[in-house]
Amino acid sequence: QVQVVESGGGLVQPGGSLRLSCVASGFIFRFYTMAWYRQAAGKQRELVATITSGSRTNYGDSVMGRFTISRDNAKNTTTLQMNSLNIEDTAVYYCYFRRSGVDYWGQGTQVTVSS
Repeated sequence: QVQVVESGGGLVQPGGSLRLSCVASGFIFRFYTMAWYRQAAGKQRELVATITSGSRTNYGDSVMGRFTISRDNAKNTTTLQMNSLNIEDTAVYYCYFRRSGVDYWGQGTQVTVSS
């Protein structure tokens, strides 16, 4: 069964850090571009970061310089390190990949930035 499962969300104060993980199973992880998206309440889902099979990365403008995406093909895991968090980063964060025209999403993990 193909799936991706996120973990690591939680409550953090402004300026703090969190590390999200996405563990993949049921497919050959190292072949695929992986991505993180987020969706804040009342807003559209937006791209946070992507990492290709060759570990080339791309970031949304709002997180550039603060977030870092990485992958460990040996562990079938992609990680999102989030630093200098602010209230606008509050959202549900989703792990995503696309295979043969089919989109796969995780269940999401809540990140709340609040003092």
